[in-house]
Amino acid sequence: MNPSRDPVLDTVAETVRVEGARILATLIRTVGDVQLAEDAVQEATLAALGAWPVTGVPPQPRAWLTVTARRKAIDIIRRERARPDKELDGLRMIELQKSELPSDEIMYDDLLRLIFTCCHPALSPATRIALALRTLCGLSPAQIAAVLLTTEAGTTKRLTRARQKIAAAHIPYRVPASNELADRLPAVCGVIHSLYTAGHAPVDGQNAYDLDVCAEAIRLAELLHELLPDQPTPTAVLALLLLTEARRPARLDSNGDVVTLDCQDRGRWDAAAITRGIELLNDSLRRSDAQADAHQLQAAIAAEHARAPAYDATDWTEILRLYDLLVSIAPSDVAGLGRVVAAAEATGAATGLAMLAELPPSARWHTVRAELLAREGQYAEAARALTDSLDDGSATQPERRHRERRREKFLQLAASNRGAEPQ
Repeated sequence: MNPSRDPVLDTVAETVRVEGARILATLIRTVGDVQLAEDAVQEATLAALGAWPVTGVPPQPRAWLTVTARRKAIDIIRRERARPDKELDGLRMIELQKSELPSDEIMYDDLLRLIFTCCHPALSPATRIALALRTLCGLSPAQIAAVLLTTEAGTTKRLTRARQKIAAAHIPYRVPASNELADRLPAVCGVIHSLYTAGHAPVDGQNAYDLDVCAEAIRLAELLHELLPDQPTPTAVLALLLLTEARRPARLDSNGDVVTLDCQDRGRWDAAAITRGIELLNDSLRRSDAQADAHQLQAAIAAEHARAPAYDATDWTEILRLYDLLVSIAPSDVAGLGRVVAAAEATGAATGLAMLAELPPSARWHTVRAELLAREGQYAEAARALTDSLDDGSATQPERRHRERRREKFLQLAASNRGAEPQ
């Protein structure tokens, strides 16, 4: 424990992290203005930072923040009464003043409304992610800009335009009807999965993971599953994230260098997360009437890796079958490369190389090609492929160091082979 940390300030931060989205969601429903609600919650947080170290943490921190945010919203409205819509603001004030503290059930409904509004299909995928990070996770524009590979100013403009579009397009602040959920949930789950994926490519390039971004994605997945426990897709997304995250402790060594799957100490994997992830996947599949969707298939692939007690015990034939299904319903370069690796493990490197030729080149593509060429004894060509991969410039520092070490090894093997050739 760090003795310099203030436990009261930590309580404020934790309360806002866990309850902030619920408080914001309820306030948006009451005032009908996303920006006003965000400003009020921010002012309430500042008030807590000032008051709680003096008065102590209240018995019900969420209730304190909810009431204070409501009062701050009234103060903001009063300060802006000179605007043309002051009559509407007066009605908002009356509504705020007479409203009671919402029950947990109402707050859950409010939170669902906020999630589906942030992930509305009328918004672009990048805007959905930005809005979710801002309103559901409380990240600053600077933090969001780092995830989206853009500037803080650009992110602020994106968020402003998103709020304006929600208002101008009359995007409803509601939970979709049951007959709409099947169409709307993929966008929400896609945002959560994209956020987790972004955590595996931190923009500073120095680290292999952005643990905060990954944690926020898992928290959102937990939240969506908690709110919609009977829906198979959110359950599958949570399963996928837990099964993927379970292997993270073994992916880097003590020096922060990459440890490939075949060399990982599986004793360092999170067994509890694996058990829960597999249980969630099975529950998701039981609730599905039709063929497995993309999230379920990805979770099933992750489960196959997690079940194997050793790399050599991996059921690559089953993983290849799952990738075949995944590529058939949700084709992507990432899924295609995963299928190549599975095919190479199941049937041989030559098969993988033939399949690889059908996919567009990328840094990851060159890396996979290098490993398959090396298995075929083509070490010089493998080293050149890794040079192409490094020239891309998108790798994190741990990935870059790993590829450089592999390239050096392949160059040495190529030289050794040349030296062994008859003169």
